Amino acid sequence: MTQKLYAMGDIHGQREMLEGALSLIEADGGRDARIVFLGDYVDRGPESKGVIEILAQGVAEGRNWTCIKGNHDRLFEWFVTPPHPRNDPHLIIGYDWTHPNIGGRETMQSYGVEVPERIRSRELADEVRAKVPDHHLTFLNGLKLSHREAGKFFVHAGVRPGVPLADQVEDDMVWIRDEFLKDTRDHGALVVHGHTPVDAPELHANRLNLDTGAGKGHPLSVAVFEGEEISILRESGRVRLG
Repeated sequence: MTQKLYAMGDIHGQREMLEGALSLIEADGGRDARIVFLGDYVDRGPESKGVIEILAQGVAEGRNWTCIKGNHDRLFEWFVTPPHPRNDPHLIIGYDWTHPNIGGRETMQSYGVEVPERIRSRELADEVRAKVPDHHLTFLNGLKLSHREAGKFFVHAGVRPGVPLADQVEDDMVWIRDEFLKDTRDHGALVVHGHTPVDAPELHANRLNLDTGAGKGHPLSVAVFEGEEISILRESGRVRLG
């Protein structure tokens, strides 16, 4: 019997959506279902702390979950990890994790921290770090960059075209966009990713995009892989993609 595998797109602080998606998976594949989460658990949505708690607890309990690191998870991790907050060089000049367009403020609010009008980044980082449970930081530090099996490569943003999967680097795996999305060549496996919001899951010959904009209140998407069949899991059941 072919073993089922599930993959979930970007969650972005949407705890209720995560709980609903987990319920659908359990109904379809049981409590021991194998799930790959594609990253971006925090920012923009209202309950990043709750999302991290669910995932961290599941991992600690030994659930069959693989959690991939997204760029927003790295921004959060870097901000609260001593000795000082680091800014990601991939961000536009003038942006950092606290910028309103990034979503870090919503994550801080979920931990009970409001950003005052004037505060030094180090002081704010210390305040946030004091509110983040140690097991949440352990979870962030332990996130994987990718997962490969059965002809599929699970990653947050994508891969650098022309570079072997084994040689991909972290910055590309959490941040790449246009160079990857526009490339139609075979990457050596079907790349299952998020990072770039689309209206509905998009299956291409070389990749599957599962980021359907949960951070902006749109539905959270879950794919089911069983043998050669790829489906999207809905409340009404599976909808086959390929």
